[in-house]
Amino acid sequence: MKADAHRQRALRIEASLARLGAADWEMRIEAAMLAGTHWANCALHRHGVAPEAEDIVHTSMLVVNTLRKYAIVEPDLLRDLGEIEELRPLYVRGDVPGGAAAADRAVALLAAIRARAERAGC
Repeated sequence: MKADAHRQRALRIEASLARLGAADWEMRIEAAMLAGTHWANCALHRHGVAPEAEDIVHTSMLVVNTLRKYAIVEPDLLRDLGEIEELRPLYVRGDVPGGAAAADRAVALLAAIRARAERAGC
């Protein structure tokens, strides 16, 4: 997918995310992860390290050498995206208490991811 398409999708997801409340913590975590993934893909395409045909779905699914290559260019962005992904099994798929706080953290991480992607030209 082209970088601009990732940007547009991330913005649409963020607009939906903004309508959710604290009780919607599962959807907020999911939306933060999905929008963050689009921002990450946009940034990696803009940096020229990921071709348009090569998109991240989950950082945990990347081949180690590919993740290392991307992390050279955007280490903080990928770390933050990975942290959001780690929240999913506990709070979206699981029943660990503290979902609302976890969603707040995911949304804060998303804001940092977006800022980094925008610095990359997204």
